[in-house]
Amino acid sequence: MEARFTSRTPERSSSHLVLIPSYNPGPKVFATVRDALDQWIPVWVVIDGSTDQTTQGLLAMAAAEPGLKVFVLPENRGKGAAVLFGLREAQASGFTHVLTMDSDGQHPAERIRAFMQASMALPDAMVLGVPLFDASAPSLRVQGRQISNWWANLETLWTGIHDSLYGFRVYPIEPLIAVMSRQAWMRRFDFDVEAVVRLCWRGVPPVNLPAPVRYFRPEEGGVSHFKYGRDNILLTWMHFRLFWGFVVRLPLLLLRRR
Repeated sequence: MEARFTSRTPERSSSHLVLIPSYNPGPKVFATVRDALDQWIPVWVVIDGSTDQTTQGLLAMAAAEPGLKVFVLPENRGKGAAVLFGLREAQASGFTHVLTMDSDGQHPAERIRAFMQASMALPDAMVLGVPLFDASAPSLRVQGRQISNWWANLETLWTGIHDSLYGFRVYPIEPLIAVMSRQAWMRRFDFDVEAVVRLCWRGVPPVNLPAPVRYFRPEEGGVSHFKYGRDNILLTWMHFRLFWGFVVRLPLLLLRRR
């Protein structure tokens, strides 16, 4: 009994926090936050203009849980914008790294400690999740990310990005804020891919760790905001921009490879 209690005691940190952007996630968000708190403290949630009644429940959780902090943005700005808000607040509070995870229950809270420990061992790196898919994964999503991964690796000269889209990852705060502050993109669904590519350009090395992912059906409480047409157009435009950025940086990237 005592060992089981110890295994559930969350690890506390003054440098690394869990950051969860949240937009209309449905009731899965409450289990997501609770599971994260079981592993790590602090956990911060940035509510990105949600209208599904989860805001009140999350604020109530924060009032009862000292390890949880909730920020409420007045309108939906996109995942990247919510993450950037959280990054700036975290930096102002003295934190150096954030682990981002989705609010809909797809990401594995039980892997938080391993990812944070890898980040603490290599603080200059970004720790990227490599998704382990099960039968719940939509085949179109799995196939589509292979295309994005190929482009991301080309744009970084195969620096070692094993997956460009999986949002379960640890970022060093300072370089990511610097990258995002220099341009107006990376504010919506394009955030995850563009973050790793631009951080690689900046010299932040990737560390890749496996992490399972679960896609919940609607009858299981699953909520997806991914739109195949809209978001694939956004990704195509993003890779067009990144490719030309890659061309400009190619001499420097080649010099680094020597």
